[in-house]
Amino acid sequence: MTKRRMGELERRLFAYLQLRGKTTVRAGELAEPLRLSAVQERNLLSRLSKAGWLARVQRGLYLAPAKLPLGGIWTPTEAQALNALMAERGGRYQICGLSAFNRYGFDEQIPNRVIAYNNRISGERTIGAVSLILIQVADRRLGATERVRMPGGEVAVYSSRTRALVDAVYDWARFATLPRAYGWIKAELRSGRMEASELARLTLRFGDVGTIRRVGALLERLRVGQKLLLDLEEALKPTTSLIPWIPNRPKRGPADPRWGIVWNDRD
Repeated sequence: MTKRRMGELERRLFAYLQLRGKTTVRAGELAEPLRLSAVQERNLLSRLSKAGWLARVQRGLYLAPAKLPLGGIWTPTEAQALNALMAERGGRYQICGLSAFNRYGFDEQIPNRVIAYNNRISGERTIGAVSLILIQVADRRLGATERVRMPGGEVAVYSSRTRALVDAVYDWARFATLPRAYGWIKAELRSGRMEASELARLTLRFGDVGTIRRVGALLERLRVGQKLLLDLEEALKPTTSLIPWIPNRPKRGPADPRWGIVWNDRD
């Protein structure tokens, strides 16, 4: 972003937005109030975006600060960027992965990109200084969320604490979370911050066969009630195929026929 002095036209634009309490601006809405041609308007928006005074959400849509920053350069928050993008697309999202793990204290690593499940867009996006990884999923895979009011007042939608742990097992390849996620789940259950019944319920709702096998095997190791284990077991079809307890390790070790797991966590 290139810092530059704000001219009369730029000041008029921000005065217009602030007078109306607007934090978004669309191509086409400035021509009449600012008496601009389409080309002048397009150049103005592009210039302000490059200078770091506006953040481009997508073609023709920009985010603006409620108040101009003293340093001249501004960027939206993660919540502002996601909320604006999803509102424009008529979609839903929930922040997941490293951002959720960090928020709930599972992992101390501070991510430099925000990962979000959503039902509209797949790929990487940059809005201002916010870097997004968007994972498009079916509507049925969205849910079990927590709405969090951020310091600036915006509301961000996160996967709930328990849902984040289910995803740490389900999406282990993307998030690189096994076997660490097993330790997170054990700690949450032992501390009472999570109920085994809620973990089982969300595993059945949002997990796949591999997730159900691994969570069922873990809960049996932790000696939870048989009713929960039976609920998980009934969701599985009989099979002779085995999956490793720890992916990416050799599939060597004792077999657990109930869950179709190879206990490969022993050296």
